[in-house]
Parts: sequence; structure tokens; C-alpha cells
Amino acid sequence: MTDQPPPPSNVPEYTVSELSGSLRRTVEETFGFVRVRGEISGFKRHSSGHLYFALKDADAVLDSVCWRGQAQRLGIDAADGMEVVATGRLTTYPGRSKYQMVVERMELAGQGALLKMLEDRKKRLAAEGLFAAERKRPIPFLPEVIGVVTSPTGAVIRDILHRLAERFPRRVLLWPVAVQGEGAAAQVAAAIRGFNALAPGGAVPRPDVLIVARGGGSLEDLMAFNEEIVVRAAAESTIPLISAVGHETDTTLIDFAADLRAPTPTAAAEKAVPVRSELVAGVAEQGARLVGAMMRGLEDRRSVLAHTFRALPSPRRVIEDCARRLDERAERLANTLPALVERRRIDIDRLATRLDHAIKTVRAAELALLERRRLQLDQAGGRLSQAMPRLLGELAVRVDNTGKLLESFSYRSVLERGYAVIRDAHGHPVVSAAAARPGEALAIEFGDGTVGAVVSGTPAAPKPRKPAPFDGRQGSLL
Repeated sequence: MTDQPPPPSNVPEYTVSELSGSLRRTVEETFGFVRVRGEISGFKRHSSGHLYFALKDADAVLDSVCWRGQAQRLGIDAADGMEVVATGRLTTYPGRSKYQMVVERMELAGQGALLKMLEDRKKRLAAEGLFAAERKRPIPFLPEVIGVVTSPTGAVIRDILHRLAERFPRRVLLWPVAVQGEGAAAQVAAAIRGFNALAPGGAVPRPDVLIVARGGGSLEDLMAFNEEIVVRAAAESTIPLISAVGHETDTTLIDFAADLRAPTPTAAAEKAVPVRSELVAGVAEQGARLVGAMMRGLEDRRSVLAHTFRALPSPRRVIEDCARRLDERAERLANTLPALVERRRIDIDRLATRLDHAIKTVRAAELALLERRRLQLDQAGGRLSQAMPRLLGELAVRVDNTGKLLESFSYRSVLERGYAVIRDAHGHPVVSAAAARPGEALAIEFGDGTVGAVVSGTPAAPKPRKPAPFDGRQGSLL
């Protein structure tokens, strides 16, 4: 059999490069200016300043890039979960047979559904007090055992172990868990609770501090650490817990429930232990400073003592100076005492003269006062001797008038005209026949004396009295 050439065809043949170029021109001409709305995912800022991310919705994902020159003029800080409207153009990448959007402008379109859900969950857990500052526990300065909850195959555990070995080697217990995907949240929560369930002094040592760590990733990759079961396990942990999930810009809900947040897993290892060499150097420095301070103190005291010795005078010279001052004081005292006595005698004479003068002045004033008082007494006596007879006469007249008035009011003058006063045994006046009881003893007082009487019989009814005929004369009232 001989090879037969293929039949001729009217379909043109393209090289891969030609076809890729044709597709690129078609895409760029057709979609030279587009506005796309979507949620940012997998955001990454390259060291060159370019931004790489994807725009997604419920059904599709569009890779996107924003070059450094345009990234500096975006005006917003793009991050995972943000819903934005991106303006730019579509292009292809022939080397990978992919298409992407070159973003030139970007504006916020609203909060993404995922971020809204996380924000609502954060508010609800915060209202329960899971993020309260008073729940935070201090991290031990130098823990003996460190528990790490992370993937056993990732670079995170190697970074933590390497950093601990550099700073201060400690015993590390690894609880391997999945940090992404289905079931990851349950494994992380079980690991935290498992470390807390270890009994102190048991076969497996209880950690003094826990580190929950994971490398960076998109918001979806870190969702396990936003689950409520993980947040509650972190808040319930009695062992101080350090959260080290993602990179510096990544924030998960476990960060708020943890006792301390580290921006990276390596930073978590740095916060867990101090630097051993720095501690040794610090102790050595403190010891050197202590020795230096003691030496300087001794030297200062030695110098002060030497200066004090030099400043002190000779004891013999001090005694001689004191003896000389004593002789001078004794001589001055011998000369000063007679003069002092003479000054005091002169002062006494002066005071005696002043006292005599004052006594004479006081005596003259007293004599004048006594003379005035005597004259006033004589005048008062004269007035009294004149007023006394006049006052006694006036009082005698008043007494006489009062006696006459009293006598005119007395009932005895009535008795002298033939009337009588009848009294009972108690001395009470009997003023009617009805008031006298048969057999009762009575006393009858006349003008010249009193006689006794006894009531007999029944008192007769009183007879009406006839008025006396008026004779034109006025009778006596009594």
C-alpha cells in the first residue's frame, strides 16, 4: 500500500499563534470598553504594584488585572468580598489560552453577600459578649508547651517551628487539622477544645498557649475561621489563644474572639516567646549595670568620705579657738555686769518716779469723785426727807377712803338694822326655806351675836309678797 495524500480541502489552516492573535483582536475589538459588576475574590497586590484578582458572581468568574499606573488612581482600597463595578477592556493571554479584563477604573457597587453575612454574624456574636475586652487573657511570657492548630503539610507549621527555634526553643504540640474546605471548621473547633480538655500533669502535657494558624488566601479559603463553631471554641478556651490566620490584611472572626491577633503565623511565634539571646544579653547587661552601679556608688562614697576628712578642721585647733572665745566671753562678762546693773538701777528709778506721779494722779481723781458722790448723796437725802411725809400722808388718805368703802359694802351693817344670816353645819348660807331640811342644825347670826337652831316641821309654801305702797320717798339701798 502506498500513502495517499489527503484530499484537498477549502478550509484554511491556522497556526496556533495565528488563531490566538485572531481571537485576541476579535475580543479586544468587540469588548474594547466594558463595565462589569461582580465581587472581588482572590485579591493580591504584587510587589511591582500590579493588582491581580477575579470578579465573580453566582455562575462565573472573570480574571482581572489592574496595572500599577491605574492602580494608583483607583481611589478605593480593593479587598476580597467587595462588590464593585469595574470599567476596562477584555483581552486574551495567548500563553495560557485565557482571557482577562484589564481594569482601568473601579467603583463600589455595594457590599457583597458574603461580607454582609460575616458582618451580621460579627454583630450578633459581639452582642453576646464573645469579643469583650475583659474576656481577654494575657499571653504567658515564656510558655513551656505551645499547642499549634494548623495543617501538618503546609508551610505554616515549618515557619512557626523555625521561628521558635530561632527565638527560644520550646516544646510544640501539633494538632493536625484541615484549614480549608468542608469539615475544616469542625476540626479546628475540636482541636481547640481538645487542647483545653487535657489535664495538667497528664501523659500529654497541657499547653500554656495555643496558636491557631493558616496561610493567606481568598475570603472563601478563610471561611472556616469565620464559622460560628470556631469563634465560640476560641472564646471558650481557658488556655490563652493567639490567632494567626492569613496575612496582615486578612481579618477573620476568630481574630476578635482570640486573646491576641498576630498578622502572620511567623508573627504568632514571635509573640508566643521572647528572644532567648536578647534575654541572655539583657540579663548580662543588667548584671554589668548592677556591678557598675555598685562600683560607682562605692567610689562616690569613698570620694565623699575623703572630701569630708579634708573639710574637717583639726580637733586641737577647734579646742584652741573655743578656749579663746571662752576667755573673750568671760572678760566681756566681767566688764558688762556692773554696767548692766547700773542701767537696771536707773530704769528702776525712772519707773518709781513715774509710779509716784501716777499714784498722785489717781488719788486726786478718786478724791474728786468721792466729793461728787457725797454731794449727790446729800441732795438725794434732802429730797427724800421732804418727799417721805408727803407720801405717807397720801397713803393714809387712800387707806382711810378704802376702809370707808369696805365698811359700806359689809353685810354687818345690814345685821345691825335687824336682819340675820342663817348658815348650815358647813357654814354655807341658807337662802331659802326649801333648802332647810327637818332636823338640820342651823346657826343664826344677828348683829350682836350667833345662836343655834334646829329645823322642825315641813316648810310652808312661800306667799307672794305685795309690793309696798310708794310713799314718794327713796329708801336705803341696804
